[in-house]
Amino acid sequence: MQTTHFWNQLNLRWGKVAVSFFLFIGLSSSSFGQGMFGLLSGSGSDDQTISYGFFLAGHTSIYQIKYSDAFLNSANPAAPNVARISPDYKPGFSLGFIGMLKFHDQLHLLLTPKIGFYEYDLDVTFFDGVLDNTVQPDVEQTFNTVRYTSEQTLVEFPLLLKYRSQRFNNTRMYFLGGGSYRFRTKSQDEANLDDLTVDGQDFTLELGMGFEIYFKYFKFAPEIRFSHGLVDIYQPQNSNPLFADAISSVKPKTITIYLNFQ
Repeated sequence: MQTTHFWNQLNLRWGKVAVSFFLFIGLSSSSFGQGMFGLLSGSGSDDQTISYGFFLAGHTSIYQIKYSDAFLNSANPAAPNVARISPDYKPGFSLGFIGMLKFHDQLHLLLTPKIGFYEYDLDVTFFDGVLDNTVQPDVEQTFNTVRYTSEQTLVEFPLLLKYRSQRFNNTRMYFLGGGSYRFRTKSQDEANLDDLTVDGQDFTLELGMGFEIYFKYFKFAPEIRFSHGLVDIYQPQNSNPLFADAISSVKPKTITIYLNFQ
């Protein structure tokens, strides 16, 4: 039912983001592949065992919602006045620093602490009349959708292993993967005021790819990264009772475009 529709939307959005990103990368590589003025860059960052940088990033994030078994059971439904729950993508941004440890020319360990600004939307569709107690069981039902929004500022500590291709002129391609620990800056008491209440700590799986483009004095690396929450962060006891029992788990998912400078 709704879960299938949600995954179709998710896959479609990922496809659009990936296509746009690779078109951008292709244009960048063709324009800057030979470096500034067609010269081979000698910025020297690849020769250092430890190097640093910073990044700016834009993301789109969503909560992956899983319905409870009771809600899906028509014989004994939880939150019987709820017709559908639909999370929605919301944009945000983050910024942070890059610390890189070189094991080999093609293999590096990255620590990229950052602060991110997130917003999560949840559209809950009720049978019309639920909110003002005017439901009429014998009349054909109509629906009323309410949007619940929560904002979060998160401090994140991704630890990633990065594998790079061999350098060709002034470009390299790379893949990276790892995990991240993150925590919310506002207290749990403040978070309990949200209609959809979640824990303040989370662990995520991070996977991504990008290109390094060498300039005379620095290195620029556009990157796309996918983040998947590993832990169920849902707190039903503190969430809005109108729909709390219809949800069994909540996990965040994020697609991020990074602009790295080293």
